[in-house]
Amino acid sequence: MQHDLIAQARTWLAEDPDPETRDELAALIEAGDTDELAARFAGTLQFGTAGLRGELGAGPMRMNRSVVIRAAAGLAAYLKAQGEEGGLVVIGYDARYKSADFARDTAAVMTGAGLRAAVLPRPLPTPVLAYAIRRLGAVAGVEVTASHNPPRDNGYKVYLGDGSQIVPPADGEIAAAIAAVGPLANVVRPEDGWETLGEDVLAAYLARTDAVLASDSPRTARTVYTAMHGVGTSVLTAAFARAGFPEPVLVTEQAEPDPAFPTVAFPNPEEPGAMDLAFATARRAAPDLIIANDPDADRCAVAVPDTSVEGGWRMLRGDEVGALLAAHLVERGASGVFAESIVSSSLLGRIAEKAGLGYEETLTGFKWIARVDGLRYGYEEALGYCVDPEGVRDKDGITAALLVAELASVLKEQGRTLLDLLDDLALAHGLHATDQLSVRVEDLSVIADAMARLREQPPTALAGLAVTSAEDLSQGTDRLPPTDGLRYHLEGARVIVRPSGTEPKLKCYLEVVVPVADAAGLPAARARGAELLAGIKRDLATAAGI
Repeated sequence: MQHDLIAQARTWLAEDPDPETRDELAALIEAGDTDELAARFAGTLQFGTAGLRGELGAGPMRMNRSVVIRAAAGLAAYLKAQGEEGGLVVIGYDARYKSADFARDTAAVMTGAGLRAAVLPRPLPTPVLAYAIRRLGAVAGVEVTASHNPPRDNGYKVYLGDGSQIVPPADGEIAAAIAAVGPLANVVRPEDGWETLGEDVLAAYLARTDAVLASDSPRTARTVYTAMHGVGTSVLTAAFARAGFPEPVLVTEQAEPDPAFPTVAFPNPEEPGAMDLAFATARRAAPDLIIANDPDADRCAVAVPDTSVEGGWRMLRGDEVGALLAAHLVERGASGVFAESIVSSSLLGRIAEKAGLGYEETLTGFKWIARVDGLRYGYEEALGYCVDPEGVRDKDGITAALLVAELASVLKEQGRTLLDLLDDLALAHGLHATDQLSVRVEDLSVIADAMARLREQPPTALAGLAVTSAEDLSQGTDRLPPTDGLRYHLEGARVIVRPSGTEPKLKCYLEVVVPVADAAGLPAARARGAELLAGIKRDLATAAGI
Protein backbone atom coordinates (compact mmCIF):
# COMPACT_ATOMS: atom_id res chain seq x y z
CA MET A 1 0.00 0.00 0.00
CA GLN A 2 2.76 2.42 0.99
CA HIS A 3 4.75 1.42 -2.10
CA ASP A 4 1.70 2.09 -4.32
CA LEU A 5 1.22 5.52 -2.73
CA ILE A 6 4.85 6.52 -3.35
CA ALA A 7 4.62 5.24 -6.93
CA GLN A 8 1.44 7.26 -7.48
CA ALA A 9 3.12 10.38 -6.12
CA ARG A 10 6.18 9.86 -8.32
CA THR A 11 3.96 9.51 -11.41
CA TRP A 12 2.22 12.79 -10.52
CA LEU A 13 5.57 14.48 -9.85
CA ALA A 14 6.92 13.48 -13.26
CA GLU A 15 4.28 15.50 -15.12
CA ASP A 16 3.77 18.43 -12.71
CA PRO A 17 4.61 21.63 -14.68
CA ASP A 18 5.00 23.86 -11.59
CA PRO A 19 8.45 24.02 -9.91
CA GLU A 20 6.88 25.02 -6.57
CA THR A 21 4.53 22.07 -6.26
CA ARG A 22 7.18 19.73 -7.71
CA ASP A 23 9.56 20.73 -4.92
CA GLU A 24 6.79 20.38 -2.34
CA LEU A 25 5.82 16.89 -3.50
CA ALA A 26 9.43 15.75 -3.87
CA ALA A 27 10.07 16.77 -0.25
CA LEU A 28 7.06 14.74 0.93
CA ILE A 29 8.26 11.70 -1.00
CA GLU A 30 11.81 12.11 0.30
CA ALA A 31 10.53 12.40 3.89
CA GLY A 32 8.30 9.36 3.45
CA ASP A 33 5.36 11.39 4.81
CA THR A 34 2.74 8.81 3.90
CA ASP A 35 0.00 10.42 6.02
CA GLU A 36 0.24 13.67 4.06
CA LEU A 37 0.64 11.86 0.75
CA ALA A 38 -2.41 9.72 1.52
CA ALA A 39 -4.46 12.86 2.12
CA ARG A 40 -3.34 14.40 -1.16
CA PHE A 41 -3.88 11.23 -3.21
CA ALA A 42 -7.10 10.05 -1.58
CA GLY A 43 -9.02 10.89 -4.76
CA THR A 44 -9.44 13.96 -6.94
CA LEU A 45 -11.02 17.35 -6.28
CA GLN A 46 -14.63 17.04 -7.43
CA PHE A 47 -16.71 19.56 -9.33
CA GLY A 48 -18.94 21.15 -6.67
CA THR A 49 -20.73 24.50 -6.77
CA ALA A 50 -20.06 25.38 -10.42
CA GLY A 51 -16.48 24.13 -10.43
CA LEU A 52 -13.51 23.30 -8.23
CA ARG A 53 -12.35 24.75 -4.93
CA GLY A 54 -9.70 23.60 -2.51
CA GLU A 55 -6.42 24.16 -0.73
CA LEU A 56 -3.35 25.01 -2.83
CA GLY A 57 -0.66 22.34 -2.95
CA ALA A 58 0.64 19.33 -4.86
CA GLY A 59 -1.50 16.31 -5.67
CA PRO A 60 -4.95 15.56 -7.11
CA MET A 61 -6.79 16.57 -3.89
CA ARG A 62 -5.29 20.08 -4.00
CA MET A 63 -5.59 23.08 -6.30
CA ASN A 64 -2.54 23.30 -8.55
CA ARG A 65 -1.53 23.77 -12.17
CA SER A 66 -1.84 20.06 -12.98
CA VAL A 67 -5.42 19.94 -11.67
CA VAL A 68 -6.31 23.17 -13.51
CA ILE A 69 -4.82 21.99 -16.81
CA ARG A 70 -6.90 18.81 -16.55
CA ALA A 71 -10.01 20.83 -15.69
CA ALA A 72 -9.44 23.13 -18.66
CA ALA A 73 -8.82 20.17 -21.00
CA GLY A 74 -12.03 18.52 -19.81
CA LEU A 75 -14.01 21.75 -20.27
CA ALA A 76 -12.55 22.16 -23.76
CA ALA A 77 -13.49 18.59 -24.68
CA TYR A 78 -17.02 19.14 -23.38
CA LEU A 79 -17.43 22.36 -25.37
CA LYS A 80 -16.23 20.71 -28.56
CA ALA A 81 -18.60 17.79 -27.99
CA GLN A 82 -21.38 20.38 -27.78
CA GLY A 83 -20.41 21.66 -31.25
CA GLU A 84 -18.60 24.77 -30.00
CA GLU A 85 -15.33 24.19 -31.90
CA GLY A 86 -13.72 27.62 -32.45
CA GLY A 87 -15.94 29.27 -29.86
CA LEU A 88 -14.68 31.95 -27.49
CA VAL A 89 -13.88 31.21 -23.83
CA VAL A 90 -13.39 34.26 -21.58
CA ILE A 91 -11.16 33.87 -18.53
CA GLY A 92 -11.07 36.08 -15.45
CA TYR A 93 -9.08 35.81 -12.25
CA ASP A 94 -8.72 37.37 -8.82
CA ALA A 95 -5.56 38.28 -6.89
CA ARG A 96 -5.10 35.04 -4.93
CA TYR A 97 -1.96 32.96 -5.00
CA LYS A 98 -1.59 31.20 -8.39
CA SER A 99 -4.70 32.81 -9.91
CA ALA A 100 -2.81 34.43 -12.80
CA ASP A 101 -0.97 31.13 -13.49
CA PHE A 102 -4.24 29.18 -13.54
CA ALA A 103 -5.80 31.74 -15.92
CA ARG A 104 -2.82 31.52 -18.29
CA ASP A 105 -2.88 27.71 -18.24
CA THR A 106 -6.59 27.75 -19.06
CA ALA A 107 -6.04 30.13 -21.99
CA ALA A 108 -3.24 27.92 -23.32
CA VAL A 109 -5.32 24.74 -23.09
CA MET A 110 -8.33 26.34 -24.80
CA THR A 111 -6.11 27.67 -27.60
CA GLY A 112 -4.41 24.30 -28.03
CA ALA A 113 -7.80 22.59 -28.24
CA GLY A 114 -8.97 24.74 -31.13
CA LEU A 115 -11.10 27.17 -29.17
CA ARG A 116 -10.47 30.91 -28.89
CA ALA A 117 -9.46 32.31 -25.52
CA ALA A 118 -9.56 35.83 -24.11
CA VAL A 119 -8.22 36.77 -20.68
CA LEU A 120 -9.38 39.80 -18.71
CA PRO A 121 -6.65 42.47 -18.53
CA ARG A 122 -5.90 42.13 -14.79
CA PRO A 123 -7.40 40.77 -11.56
CA LEU A 124 -11.01 41.99 -11.60
CA PRO A 125 -14.31 41.24 -9.83
CA THR A 126 -16.09 38.03 -10.79
CA PRO A 127 -19.17 39.96 -12.05
CA VAL A 128 -16.98 41.61 -14.72
CA LEU A 129 -16.24 38.12 -16.08
CA ALA A 130 -19.93 37.14 -15.94
CA TYR A 131 -20.76 40.35 -17.84
CA ALA A 132 -17.99 39.83 -20.42
CA ILE A 133 -19.26 36.35 -21.34
CA ARG A 134 -22.56 37.77 -22.55
CA ARG A 135 -21.13 40.95 -24.05
CA LEU A 136 -18.53 39.11 -26.12
CA GLY A 137 -20.80 36.25 -27.17
CA ALA A 138 -18.59 33.63 -25.55
CA VAL A 139 -19.53 29.95 -25.39
CA ALA A 140 -18.15 29.67 -21.85
CA GLY A 141 -16.27 31.50 -19.15
CA VAL A 142 -13.89 30.59 -16.35
CA GLU A 143 -13.26 32.62 -13.21
CA VAL A 144 -10.24 31.67 -11.11
CA THR A 145 -11.26 32.53 -7.56
CA ALA A 146 -11.95 31.01 -4.16
CA SER A 147 -14.25 33.94 -3.30
CA HIS A 148 -14.18 34.39 0.50
CA ASN A 149 -12.32 31.18 1.39
CA PRO A 150 -9.13 31.21 3.50
CA PRO A 151 -5.85 32.46 1.95
CA ARG A 152 -4.53 28.93 1.30
CA ASP A 153 -7.45 28.14 -1.06
CA ASN A 154 -8.13 28.79 -4.71
CA GLY A 155 -10.90 27.75 -7.06
CA TYR A 156 -12.16 27.41 -10.61
CA LYS A 157 -15.68 28.56 -11.42
CA VAL A 158 -17.23 27.66 -14.80
CA TYR A 159 -19.94 29.53 -16.71
CA LEU A 160 -21.65 28.66 -19.97
CA GLY A 161 -22.53 31.03 -22.78
CA ASP A 162 -25.69 32.39 -21.19
CA GLY A 163 -23.46 33.94 -18.52
CA SER A 164 -24.78 31.67 -15.76
CA GLN A 165 -22.81 29.16 -13.70
CA ILE A 166 -23.07 25.54 -14.78
CA VAL A 167 -25.83 23.27 -13.46
CA PRO A 168 -26.63 19.58 -14.02
CA PRO A 169 -26.23 17.81 -16.35
CA ALA A 170 -23.40 20.01 -17.69
CA ASP A 171 -21.37 19.77 -14.47
CA GLY A 172 -21.43 15.97 -14.51
CA GLU A 173 -20.57 15.84 -18.20
CA ILE A 174 -17.63 18.22 -17.69
CA ALA A 175 -16.47 16.16 -14.70
CA ALA A 176 -16.57 13.02 -16.86
CA ALA A 177 -14.57 14.78 -19.59
CA ILE A 178 -11.96 15.83 -16.99
CA ALA A 179 -11.70 12.25 -15.73
CA ALA A 180 -11.06 11.11 -19.32
CA VAL A 181 -8.06 13.41 -19.81
CA GLY A 182 -4.94 11.30 -20.30
CA PRO A 183 -1.32 12.21 -19.55
CA LEU A 184 -0.65 15.95 -19.28
CA ALA A 185 2.02 15.61 -21.95
CA ASN A 186 -0.82 15.00 -24.42
CA VAL A 187 -2.61 18.25 -23.52
CA VAL A 188 -1.52 20.80 -26.12
CA ARG A 189 -0.49 24.07 -24.46
CA PRO A 190 0.98 26.66 -26.83
CA GLU A 191 2.99 29.60 -25.47
CA ASP A 192 0.69 32.17 -27.06
CA GLY A 193 -2.27 32.55 -29.41
CA TRP A 194 -4.90 33.88 -27.02
CA GLU A 195 -6.09 37.44 -26.57
CA THR A 196 -5.57 39.65 -23.54
CA LEU A 197 -8.59 41.92 -23.39
CA GLY A 198 -8.19 45.68 -22.96
CA GLU A 199 -9.70 48.00 -20.39
CA ASP A 200 -12.64 48.58 -22.77
CA VAL A 201 -14.40 45.48 -21.40
CA LEU A 202 -14.26 47.01 -17.91
CA ALA A 203 -15.42 50.36 -19.29
CA ALA A 204 -18.43 48.62 -20.85
CA TYR A 205 -19.23 46.91 -17.54
CA LEU A 206 -18.99 50.22 -15.68
CA ALA A 207 -21.26 51.91 -18.24
CA ARG A 208 -23.77 49.12 -17.65
CA THR A 209 -23.76 49.71 -13.88
CA ASP A 210 -25.67 52.94 -14.48
CA ALA A 211 -28.67 50.83 -15.48
CA VAL A 212 -29.37 49.82 -11.88
CA LEU A 213 -30.03 53.39 -10.74
CA ALA A 214 -33.06 55.61 -11.36
CA SER A 215 -32.02 58.50 -13.59
CA ASP A 216 -33.31 61.17 -11.21
CA SER A 217 -32.42 59.58 -7.86
CA PRO A 218 -30.48 61.43 -5.15
CA ARG A 219 -26.83 60.39 -4.75
CA THR A 220 -25.97 61.84 -1.34
CA ALA A 221 -25.20 58.82 0.88
CA ARG A 222 -21.68 58.82 2.28
CA THR A 223 -19.97 55.46 2.61
CA VAL A 224 -16.98 53.74 4.14
CA TYR A 225 -15.80 50.92 1.89
CA THR A 226 -13.62 47.85 2.32
CA ALA A 227 -12.51 45.45 -0.40
CA MET A 228 -11.39 42.90 2.24
CA HIS A 229 -7.93 42.70 0.57
CA GLY A 230 -9.63 41.75 -2.70
CA VAL A 231 -10.08 43.21 -6.17
CA GLY A 232 -13.10 45.46 -5.60
CA THR A 233 -11.62 48.87 -4.77
CA SER A 234 -10.79 50.25 -8.21
CA VAL A 235 -14.03 49.05 -9.80
CA LEU A 236 -16.37 50.11 -6.99
CA THR A 237 -14.82 53.56 -6.62
CA ALA A 238 -15.04 54.04 -10.40
CA ALA A 239 -18.71 52.99 -10.37
CA PHE A 240 -19.50 55.37 -7.51
CA ALA A 241 -17.68 58.22 -9.26
CA ARG A 242 -19.62 57.61 -12.51
CA ALA A 243 -22.89 57.63 -10.58
CA GLY A 244 -22.08 60.86 -8.76
CA PHE A 245 -21.99 59.52 -5.20
CA PRO A 246 -19.55 61.01 -2.70
CA GLU A 247 -16.17 59.29 -2.91
CA PRO A 248 -16.15 56.36 -0.47
CA VAL A 249 -13.78 56.55 2.48
CA LEU A 250 -11.55 53.51 2.09
CA VAL A 251 -10.49 51.13 4.83
CA THR A 252 -6.90 51.66 3.81
CA GLU A 253 -5.51 48.56 5.52
CA GLN A 254 -7.76 46.38 3.31
CA ALA A 255 -8.01 48.46 0.12
CA GLU A 256 -5.31 46.81 -2.02
CA PRO A 257 -5.31 43.19 -3.22
CA ASP A 258 -3.25 40.95 -0.93
CA PRO A 259 -3.52 37.15 -1.21
CA ALA A 260 -2.30 36.75 2.39
CA PHE A 261 -5.41 38.61 3.72
CA PRO A 262 -3.26 39.80 6.65
CA THR A 263 -5.90 41.62 8.72
CA VAL A 264 -8.62 38.95 8.81
CA ALA A 265 -8.87 35.31 9.90
CA PHE A 266 -11.32 34.65 7.04
CA PRO A 267 -11.83 37.26 4.26
CA ASN A 268 -15.61 37.08 4.54
CA PRO A 269 -17.61 40.06 5.87
CA GLU A 270 -19.89 37.60 7.70
CA GLU A 271 -17.06 36.15 9.81
CA PRO A 272 -16.44 37.49 13.33
CA GLY A 273 -13.84 40.28 13.35
CA ALA A 274 -13.68 40.72 9.58
CA MET A 275 -15.47 44.09 9.75
CA ASP A 276 -13.61 45.48 12.77
CA LEU A 277 -11.37 47.79 10.74
CA ALA A 278 -14.39 49.03 8.76
CA PHE A 279 -16.23 49.81 11.99
CA ALA A 280 -13.18 51.67 13.33
CA THR A 281 -12.93 53.70 10.11
CA ALA A 282 -16.65 54.50 10.27
CA ARG A 283 -16.39 55.74 13.85
CA ARG A 284 -13.83 58.28 12.60
CA ALA A 285 -15.53 59.21 9.32
CA ALA A 286 -19.19 59.11 10.47
CA PRO A 287 -20.68 57.99 7.12
CA ASP A 288 -24.27 56.99 6.42
CA LEU A 289 -23.35 53.35 5.84
CA ILE A 290 -20.50 50.87 5.44
CA ILE A 291 -20.21 48.75 2.30
CA ALA A 292 -17.93 45.72 2.10
CA ASN A 293 -17.19 43.36 -0.76
CA ASP A 294 -15.70 39.91 -0.41
CA PRO A 295 -12.33 39.34 -2.19
CA ASP A 296 -13.79 38.71 -5.67
CA ALA A 297 -16.45 41.41 -5.15
CA ASP A 298 -19.48 39.34 -6.06
CA ARG A 299 -20.95 39.71 -2.55
CA CYS A 300 -21.96 42.91 -0.80
CA ALA A 301 -22.21 43.48 2.96
CA VAL A 302 -23.86 46.51 4.54
CA ALA A 303 -23.53 47.99 8.01
CA VAL A 304 -25.47 50.91 9.45
CA PRO A 305 -25.22 53.24 12.46
CA ASP A 306 -27.12 51.79 15.42
CA THR A 307 -26.80 53.41 18.83
CA SER A 308 -28.33 50.38 20.52
CA VAL A 309 -25.32 48.13 19.83
CA GLU A 310 -21.80 48.22 21.22
CA GLY A 311 -19.52 50.26 18.98
CA GLY A 312 -22.43 52.07 17.35
CA TRP A 313 -22.47 50.06 14.09
CA ARG A 314 -24.45 46.97 13.11
CA MET A 315 -23.99 44.57 10.23
CA LEU A 316 -27.24 43.95 8.41
CA ARG A 317 -28.00 40.32 7.69
CA GLY A 318 -28.11 39.29 4.06
CA ASP A 319 -31.84 38.69 4.42
CA GLU A 320 -32.33 42.25 5.66
CA VAL A 321 -30.46 43.76 2.71
CA GLY A 322 -32.34 41.40 0.39
CA ALA A 323 -35.67 42.68 1.66
CA LEU A 324 -34.56 46.33 1.59
CA LEU A 325 -33.47 46.13 -2.05
CA ALA A 326 -36.70 44.37 -2.98
CA ALA A 327 -38.77 47.09 -1.28
CA HIS A 328 -36.73 49.76 -3.08
CA LEU A 329 -37.27 48.12 -6.48
CA VAL A 330 -41.00 47.80 -5.78
CA GLU A 331 -41.12 51.49 -4.87
CA ARG A 332 -39.38 52.25 -8.17
CA GLY A 333 -42.07 50.33 -10.07
CA ALA A 334 -40.14 47.17 -10.92
CA SER A 335 -41.84 44.43 -12.90
CA GLY A 336 -40.89 40.81 -13.43
CA VAL A 337 -40.05 37.99 -11.05
CA PHE A 338 -38.33 38.19 -7.67
CA ALA A 339 -36.39 35.04 -6.79
CA GLU A 340 -34.36 33.66 -3.92
CA SER A 341 -32.95 30.37 -2.73
CA ILE A 342 -34.78 28.18 -0.24
CA VAL A 343 -32.37 29.15 2.57
CA SER A 344 -33.26 32.85 2.32
CA SER A 345 -36.03 34.70 4.17
CA SER A 346 -39.65 34.13 3.22
CA LEU A 347 -40.14 37.90 3.54
CA LEU A 348 -39.22 38.33 -0.14
CA GLY A 349 -42.24 36.24 -1.15
CA ARG A 350 -44.53 38.43 0.94
CA ILE A 351 -43.11 41.62 -0.57
CA ALA A 352 -43.53 40.25 -4.09
CA GLU A 353 -47.07 39.00 -3.42
CA LYS A 354 -48.22 42.35 -2.03
CA ALA A 355 -46.71 44.13 -5.06
CA GLY A 356 -48.37 41.71 -7.49
CA LEU A 357 -45.02 40.44 -8.76
CA GLY A 358 -43.95 36.91 -9.62
CA TYR A 359 -41.95 34.98 -7.05
CA GLU A 360 -39.77 31.87 -7.31
CA GLU A 361 -37.79 29.77 -4.84
CA THR A 362 -34.75 27.84 -6.09
CA LEU A 363 -32.06 25.57 -4.75
CA THR A 364 -29.07 27.24 -3.10
CA GLY A 365 -26.76 29.18 -5.40
CA PHE A 366 -26.97 31.79 -8.12
CA LYS A 367 -26.51 29.09 -10.74
CA TRP A 368 -30.20 28.39 -10.01
CA ILE A 369 -31.46 31.88 -9.18
CA ALA A 370 -30.04 33.38 -12.39
CA ARG A 371 -31.98 30.87 -14.50
CA VAL A 372 -35.44 31.90 -13.29
CA ASP A 373 -37.62 32.95 -16.24
CA GLY A 374 -38.39 36.67 -16.25
CA LEU A 375 -35.99 37.39 -13.39
CA ARG A 376 -35.91 41.02 -12.29
CA TYR A 377 -34.21 40.61 -8.93
CA GLY A 378 -32.66 37.71 -7.07
CA TYR A 379 -30.87 37.38 -3.78
CA GLU A 380 -29.38 34.87 -1.37
CA GLU A 381 -28.87 35.30 2.36
CA ALA A 382 -25.08 34.85 2.00
CA LEU A 383 -24.76 38.50 0.87
CA GLY A 384 -25.42 37.81 -2.82
CA TYR A 385 -27.67 40.09 -4.91
CA CYS A 386 -28.47 40.10 -8.62
CA VAL A 387 -29.93 43.54 -9.37
CA ASP A 388 -29.20 43.70 -13.12
CA PRO A 389 -29.92 40.23 -14.53
CA GLU A 390 -29.76 41.45 -18.13
CA GLY A 391 -26.16 42.57 -17.58
CA VAL A 392 -24.83 40.05 -15.05
CA ARG A 393 -26.58 36.71 -14.50
CA ASP A 394 -24.88 36.16 -11.19
CA LYS A 395 -24.48 37.92 -7.88
CA ASP A 396 -22.74 41.27 -8.27
CA GLY A 397 -21.33 43.14 -5.28
CA ILE A 398 -20.64 46.31 -7.26
CA THR A 399 -24.13 46.97 -8.66
CA ALA A 400 -25.69 45.84 -5.36
CA ALA A 401 -23.57 48.45 -3.55
CA LEU A 402 -24.79 51.14 -5.96
CA LEU A 403 -28.43 50.21 -5.35
CA VAL A 404 -27.95 50.19 -1.57
CA ALA A 405 -26.32 53.62 -1.75
CA GLU A 406 -29.24 54.90 -3.86
CA LEU A 407 -31.77 53.58 -1.35
CA ALA A 408 -29.83 55.12 1.55
CA SER A 409 -29.78 58.42 -0.33
CA VAL A 410 -33.55 58.35 -0.97
CA LEU A 411 -34.20 57.66 2.71
CA LYS A 412 -31.68 60.31 3.78
CA GLU A 413 -33.59 62.92 1.79
CA GLN A 414 -36.69 61.87 3.77
CA GLY A 415 -34.85 62.10 7.10
CA ARG A 416 -35.02 58.31 7.43
CA THR A 417 -32.61 55.36 7.47
CA LEU A 418 -32.38 51.75 6.35
CA LEU A 419 -33.40 50.70 9.87
CA ASP A 420 -36.58 52.77 9.57
CA LEU A 421 -37.48 50.95 6.35
CA LEU A 422 -36.84 47.59 8.04
CA ASP A 423 -39.35 48.64 10.73
CA ASP A 424 -41.89 49.46 8.00
CA LEU A 425 -41.44 46.01 6.47
CA ALA A 426 -41.91 44.33 9.87
CA LEU A 427 -45.15 46.24 10.42
CA ALA A 428 -46.40 45.37 6.94
CA HIS A 429 -45.44 41.69 6.85
CA GLY A 430 -44.52 40.58 10.39
CA LEU A 431 -41.08 40.60 11.94
CA HIS A 432 -38.95 38.11 9.98
CA ALA A 433 -35.89 37.25 12.08
CA THR A 434 -33.19 34.98 10.67
CA ASP A 435 -30.01 33.41 11.97
CA GLN A 436 -27.61 30.63 11.06
CA LEU A 437 -25.99 27.78 12.92
CA SER A 438 -22.78 27.10 11.00
CA VAL A 439 -20.28 24.45 12.07
CA ARG A 440 -16.84 24.29 10.41
CA VAL A 441 -15.29 20.82 10.58
CA GLU A 442 -11.91 19.21 9.95
CA ASP A 443 -13.48 15.78 9.41
CA LEU A 444 -16.24 15.72 6.78
CA SER A 445 -17.73 12.59 8.37
CA VAL A 446 -19.04 14.85 11.16
CA ILE A 447 -21.36 16.45 8.61
CA ALA A 448 -22.50 13.11 7.18
CA ASP A 449 -23.16 11.79 10.69
CA ALA A 450 -25.21 14.86 11.62
CA MET A 451 -27.35 14.56 8.47
CA ALA A 452 -27.86 10.82 9.07
CA ARG A 453 -28.84 11.42 12.69
CA LEU A 454 -31.44 14.04 11.71
CA ARG A 455 -32.86 11.74 9.03
CA GLU A 456 -33.13 8.82 11.43
CA GLN A 457 -34.48 10.84 14.38
CA PRO A 458 -36.07 14.06 13.07
CA PRO A 459 -36.91 16.58 15.80
CA THR A 460 -40.58 16.89 16.75
CA ALA A 461 -40.21 20.32 18.36
CA LEU A 462 -37.58 23.09 18.48
CA ALA A 463 -37.62 25.92 21.05
CA GLY A 464 -41.03 24.69 22.14
CA LEU A 465 -42.48 25.09 18.62
CA ALA A 466 -44.00 21.94 17.14
CA VAL A 467 -42.52 20.67 13.87
CA THR A 468 -45.56 20.59 11.57
CA SER A 469 -43.77 19.04 8.57
CA ALA A 470 -40.35 17.64 7.71
CA GLU A 471 -39.00 17.26 4.16
CA ASP A 472 -35.96 15.33 3.01
CA LEU A 473 -34.89 17.46 0.06
CA SER A 474 -32.71 14.65 -1.30
CA GLN A 475 -35.99 13.22 -2.62
CA GLY A 476 -36.79 16.44 -4.50
CA THR A 477 -40.14 18.24 -4.33
CA ASP A 478 -42.77 19.19 -6.89
CA ARG A 479 -40.88 22.46 -7.41
CA LEU A 480 -37.24 21.60 -6.61
CA PRO A 481 -34.78 19.01 -7.95
CA PRO A 482 -33.09 16.74 -5.37
CA THR A 483 -30.41 18.23 -3.11
CA ASP A 484 -28.76 17.08 0.11
CA GLY A 485 -30.82 18.99 2.66
CA LEU A 486 -33.59 18.82 5.24
CA ARG A 487 -36.42 21.33 5.71
CA TYR A 488 -38.60 21.65 8.80
CA HIS A 489 -41.70 23.81 9.05
CA LEU A 490 -42.69 24.82 12.57
CA GLU A 491 -45.48 26.93 14.00
CA GLY A 492 -44.17 30.38 13.01
CA ALA A 493 -40.70 29.21 12.01
CA ARG A 494 -38.67 27.37 9.37
CA VAL A 495 -35.35 25.49 9.50
CA ILE A 496 -33.17 24.18 6.67
CA VAL A 497 -30.07 22.02 7.23
CA ARG A 498 -27.52 21.34 4.47
CA PRO A 499 -23.81 20.73 3.90
CA SER A 500 -22.03 23.73 2.35
CA GLY A 501 -21.20 23.34 -1.33
CA THR A 502 -17.97 25.33 -1.07
CA GLU A 503 -16.53 24.88 2.45
CA PRO A 504 -16.22 22.10 5.07
CA LYS A 505 -19.27 23.36 6.95
CA LEU A 506 -22.67 22.16 8.06
CA LYS A 507 -25.11 25.04 7.66
CA CYS A 508 -28.47 25.41 9.38
CA TYR A 509 -30.69 28.31 8.32
CA LEU A 510 -33.27 29.50 10.83
CA GLU A 511 -36.22 31.86 10.41
CA VAL A 512 -38.99 32.90 12.78
CA VAL A 513 -41.92 35.19 11.96
CA VAL A 514 -43.37 37.19 14.84
CA PRO A 515 -46.62 39.15 14.28
CA VAL A 516 -46.41 42.81 15.29
CA ALA A 517 -49.42 45.10 15.57
CA ASP A 518 -47.80 48.54 15.74
CA ALA A 519 -44.50 50.35 16.13
CA ALA A 520 -44.74 50.16 19.91
CA GLY A 521 -44.70 46.36 19.64
CA LEU A 522 -41.47 46.15 17.64
CA PRO A 523 -39.03 45.88 20.59
CA ALA A 524 -41.01 43.03 22.15
CA ALA A 525 -41.28 41.27 18.76
CA ARG A 526 -37.52 41.55 18.27
CA ALA A 527 -36.87 40.16 21.73
CA ARG A 528 -39.24 37.26 21.07
CA GLY A 529 -37.62 36.60 17.71
CA ALA A 530 -34.13 36.52 19.25
CA GLU A 531 -35.34 34.22 22.03
CA LEU A 532 -36.89 31.76 19.58
CA LEU A 533 -33.85 31.75 17.31
CA ALA A 534 -31.54 31.04 20.25
CA GLY A 535 -33.80 28.20 21.38
CA ILE A 536 -34.03 26.69 17.90
CA LYS A 537 -30.26 26.89 17.50
CA ARG A 538 -29.70 25.17 20.84
CA ASP A 539 -32.23 22.39 20.27
CA LEU A 540 -31.16 21.80 16.67
CA ALA A 541 -27.51 21.43 17.69
CA THR A 542 -28.56 18.82 20.23
CA ALA A 543 -30.71 16.96 17.70
CA ALA A 544 -27.88 16.92 15.15
CA GLY A 545 -25.24 15.95 17.69
CA ILE A 546 -22.98 18.91 16.82
